[in-house]
Parts: sequence; structure tokens; C-alpha cells
Amino acid sequence: MLGVDPGLTRCGVGVVEGVAGRPLTMRGVGVVRTPADADLGHRLVAIEQGIEQWLDEHSPEVLAVERVFSQHNVRTVMGTAQASAVAMLCASRRGIPVALHTPSEVKAAVTGSGRADKAQVGAMVTRLLRLDAPPKPADAADALALAICHIWRAPAQNRLQQAVAQNRLQQAAAQRASQTPTAQKGRIA
Repeated sequence: MLGVDPGLTRCGVGVVEGVAGRPLTMRGVGVVRTPADADLGHRLVAIEQGIEQWLDEHSPEVLAVERVFSQHNVRTVMGTAQASAVAMLCASRRGIPVALHTPSEVKAAVTGSGRADKAQVGAMVTRLLRLDAPPKPADAADALALAICHIWRAPAQNRLQQAVAQNRLQQAAAQRASQTPTAQKGRIA
């Protein structure tokens, strides 16, 4: 599982291995950096190259990316959205599924509170992955938190999606059955 905390200046990346209900293992953590004074196009290419290196090195089964949310600073939102799109494009190009998680969803999964601060997230990531110290900078810890969140939530989300799909199939079958000629004759009589 590769978690990506998107950003133009610092794009956090973290690889976590494991399954829900079992101890997790960190396989790698880092940050793809771009200079703030560089041209936007060059920054996006640098992020793409950095993400591609992580994908090459770790071959994740899924990419978990922080869902862009509304902030007061439109410039920050735009940069985050652009970096997020690059990460999703890199994964999709390789056929790797992409999962999006909101910041509050990640915080709740890792700390138990959707309003946890960065220090709390870093402390729980450190504890959950049995690390000696919190990953620095916070973007790296957030990327690991995204990966952890997806590992823990994916089984429940998959069961929910399967249940919804099964329900739709049953409804469609029931609707087809009610439209058969025999059913229609019964209504006429």
C-alpha cells in the first residue's frame, strides 16, 4: 500500500505492508520535494518522476491519496489538487487502483478522532508501525497514515460495496420477474 500526502513543495509518500487486524510494517517513507520558485510544469514533472520511482521500487497493490478538501487558501488547494492528480495518473497508468480518503477519515482511523492534530497522527503512526521516532516531516507521517487508513478500512468498504451491488442485482431480478408475461396476466385478471 502506497500512501500519498499530496503537495507541490512536499509530497509525502509512505509504503505500509499488512492486513487489517494484524501488525503492520513500514517498508519505506519519504518526501518528493520541488523548489517553490520553479515553474509549475517542472514541479509537476518532478512529482511524477518521484512517484514513478516509488511505484517502481515498491510495486504497491493500491495507492491511497488524500482527498483534496476545501481550504481558505485557493492557491494551496490548487497545488494539492494538481499533485494529487499526478499521483492518481501515475497509478492509473499502471492499472493500480486508487483510493481517496479525507483528512478527517484518516485521522479518525489512525487516532480515533477526526480532529486530531499532526503531532497526534505522527505519534500514532509511530506506535502502530513500531518506529523509534515519528517520521519527519509531517507530510511523510501523513502518507503512512493514509496507507494505514486504507488497509484498515478497505475490507469494510469492499463488503459494503459488495452488499450494495448484490442488493441492486436482487432489485433488478425482482423487477424483471414482475414484468414477465405470466406476472402481467395475473395483474389483468
